[in-house]
Order: sequence, then structure tokens, then C-alpha cells
Amino acid sequence: MNISLSNNGTLSGILKLEIVKADYADQVEKSLRNFRQKANIPGFRKGMVPMSMVKKMYGKHVLIEEVNKLVSENLFKYIRENNVPVLGEPMPNMTEQQPVDFDKQEDFEFYFDVAFVPEVNVELSKKDKLPYYQVTIDDDMLNKQVEAYSSHFGSYDKVDEVEEKDLVKGTVAELENGAPKEGGIVVEGAVLMPSYIKDEAEKAKFVGAKDNSVIVFNPNKAYEGADAEISSFLKIAKEEVENHTGDFSFEITEITRHKNAELNQELFDKVFGEGAVTSEEEFKNKIKEALSEQFEPQSNYKFLLDARELLSKKAGDVDVDDALLKRWLLVANEKNTPESIENDYPHIKEDLKYHFIKESLIKKFELKVENTEIEEFAKRVAKAQFAQYGMLSVPEDVLANYAKDMIKNKETLQNIVDRAMEEKLAACIKEQVKLEIKEVSADEFNKLFE
Repeated sequence: MNISLSNNGTLSGILKLEIVKADYADQVEKSLRNFRQKANIPGFRKGMVPMSMVKKMYGKHVLIEEVNKLVSENLFKYIRENNVPVLGEPMPNMTEQQPVDFDKQEDFEFYFDVAFVPEVNVELSKKDKLPYYQVTIDDDMLNKQVEAYSSHFGSYDKVDEVEEKDLVKGTVAELENGAPKEGGIVVEGAVLMPSYIKDEAEKAKFVGAKDNSVIVFNPNKAYEGADAEISSFLKIAKEEVENHTGDFSFEITEITRHKNAELNQELFDKVFGEGAVTSEEEFKNKIKEALSEQFEPQSNYKFLLDARELLSKKAGDVDVDDALLKRWLLVANEKNTPESIENDYPHIKEDLKYHFIKESLIKKFELKVENTEIEEFAKRVAKAQFAQYGMLSVPEDVLANYAKDMIKNKETLQNIVDRAMEEKLAACIKEQVKLEIKEVSADEFNKLFE
């Protein structure tokens, strides 16, 4: 087999594969023998079918299959071994390729168009300025987070009188003329919170009520227009709500009130682990650190967004073989149409340009993501996910196992590798340019993305 590449300028080329009978004959013969061993043909014992009949029945099919396999394997092998910078995938050539006749030909030629990844060179220096936004953890944000932890690790205490935010449990019964309706709805263990009742008059019936007292109220008025809430509360289908618009009794059997945890060692240990902090000041400082860590990936993301404009400007025009690229996009995704590709192409090309820029910088600065770094990044992702639920003291072995499970999924693994590389790239760019540190509040930072 002979493979050669001829360039059509700097943007594309043609790969030519020449296949002769000696390249495939042995494998075709082997495949036909396998067919003979397995073939079930009436009149012949298994494995005893004449080879001439096998060739007549399966020869062309096997030949096509083996030649196609040779083409595919050697095409990508050549690209890989010769470091051909192919954009997308090779496409069958529309002009050089001649019709192939597997009935008559023994030698074959195949031609493929290949688009080349353009060379991009971006030089950065301290003359280049880029903003880097650091979110200031102000007292308001800190106090809200302290409140969140106090609430999360709080307790529910039984009380004798209902307040607006209490949880009220009891038995609900449908009434008719002030008495329990025969065959009417009865719900034991019903739960409500007065604070969620929309109608103020209905809410007032519960606030101040005593344990074991009976309240007469109207769910249809209490939750006016919220059929889903009423159906859930009365344990009936949503369509049946309109048939139960009268009064109900609510016999209170239990009142519980949430009480925030106190700022003491018990709370400190629950949030950060036993003995990690020993005072309220340390507790708040630790929360500040955690909040800052949560904002750091977003700050790096914003930094790269701002860097993209500078890098694109420095790279200048980046040309690709537009026609060939559009052909590849059309076959790469069956949902694509010529019209959709044409409409989206300017955006696609801009994204490709930035991809080329990033890849050139990664190559230039020899950035790599090692296996140990993937595991560490996965642990950080896991830690951040647990932190969203207020779990800041997850044991190291739990994080490690969680991270290992994450990277078993190929898509998750690729996402982590990409994010780890982006983080390395951001750090590298920071070293090359002059950073303009800008301290902003969380609200100001979020508005930057609007």
C-alpha cells in the first residue's frame, strides 16, 4: 500500500491511498475460510461447503469489507504517524476519485480531501493588560452564610402555640353544614405552614392557635388559584379540587418550630469538622475562605472571556478551507442542514479560531494535565458539590471515592480534563500579562455576565 499527501496550498490537501491485491488477498482468503466454517447451506454439512461456492456467494462482500477496513485503518494511521494537522475528518474527494468496480478491479485508488488546522501565533507581554475580578466577601454575604449554616444545622422543637413560620400537623376533615361530611375527605397527618397561606384571613385562623385545638378554614380560599397545592394537601387529584371548595376542620396534633443552631463549638464541628475551628472569629474567617474558593473558578472563567478578545485580536485573521469545513459539518451531525450551517458558520468559525488559539498556547507553553491532577481536580469538583449543600467537612476518603466514580464516566472525565486545562491556561496567561485586579461585590460580579 502506498499513501501520499499533496497540498492544495496551505488550507487543504488530498490524501491518496493506492491498494494492490497483495495488500488484502491473505485477509480476504482468511475471512472466506471463516465463512466456510460457519456457513449453513442446504445440501452441505457445516464446514464442507465448496470454497468456490463460498467465494461466489460471499466473495464480493468480503472484498469490499476488507478494502474499506484497510482504507480506514491506514488513513488514520498515516495522519497520526505523520502528525498531519487535520481539521475535522478526511472527506471523500469529489473530483479525483474514479468509480470503483469491485467485480473487475484488483487494484484500487482512493482520494480524500483534508482541511488543515491553521498555524496560529500569539505573543503576550506585560504590555498587555487584562482585568481580573476578585469577589469581596462583605459582611452581608458572610452573615447570610452564617445564618444558612445555623438554619441548616438547627433543630425543630415542639411548642404549644402556632407562629407564622411553624410547622403545623393535624387531621383534616371535610365539613358540611358545620359537621363532618358523610363520605367526605379525611386526611390524617396533614402538614401546613401558615406562612405559605396566601389569604391573610385564613392565615390568621392558625396564628396563635393552641395545640389540640380545632380550626375551621377553607383550603380553596387559603391557597386560591393553587390547585396543585390544594390537591397535594387534600390528597386528591388536581381535577377534583373544584368539587371540594367548602370548609374543612383542622385538628392540631403537633406544632414544631425551627430553631437556629447557636454559634458554638457544636456548630463549628458540624460545619468544618471536629476541632477545625475553635472560635466564632475563626469560624467566620473559614467561611470567608470557603466563599472565596467558590468564586475563584468563576473569576478564572471571566478572565478567560476577557482574554479571548485580546487573544483573537492578536491572532489576526485565521483562514480555513470554508467549503471543506462546511462539508464536514454537514455529515458530522445529521441534524445539520446546509441552511443551518450557513447561518451558524460565522459563529462556528469564531469559536474554531479561539480553539486554535488555545491549542497553540497549550502547545507553546507545553501544558499537560497529568492523571494525579485529574484526580485532584475531580476531588475539588466533588468538594464544591458537597459545599452547595452545606457539607464542608466531608472526609478525604469520601471525596476521593466520589471523585473516582465521577471520572469513570467518559463525558465527565473529558469535562474535568478540559476544565483542568482551562485553569492551567488561565494561570499561564496571568503570568504573561499585566493583571488589573478589580475587587467587586457578588452582585456586581454577577452583573458582568448579563
